[in-house]
Amino acid sequence: LQEKFEILNLDVKSGDSLKIKGKIADDTNSFVVNVGKSASDLGLHFNPRFDESVIVCNSKCADAWQSEHRDHHLPFSRGSQVKIHFLGDKFRVRLPDGHEVEFPNRHGHDKISYLSVKGGFRVTSFKQD
Repeated sequence: LQEKFEILNLDVKSGDSLKIKGKIADDTNSFVVNVGKSASDLGLHFNPRFDESVIVCNSKCADAWQSEHRDHHLPFSRGSQVKIHFLGDKFRVRLPDGHEVEFPNRHGHDKISYLSVKGGFRVTSFKQD
């Protein structure tokens, strides 16, 4: 069973942060956090893949995926949290051990209205600052 958490009417502007806490399933291979305008227009696709020991970041425009960015730093465990800062020109994701992954705002979005979390990550709290 794939967990899914979705918000369709966020109002996140440059400088705001989203803090997502959750439990990572023991048997999962990956989970995904997507933020953007809609499911087909994503500013950030954040995808830790435990079976490959990599975090894949990407963006999607008009349902077309763009080039992947891979980071081989994977410090997740059960009860981990992910904090996403929307900084206007880029996204900064703070990982549980303080390491940060940065990804450019390729589409120049001025606000984020869509968030989804899928896969082996069950959201236990969500906060927007």
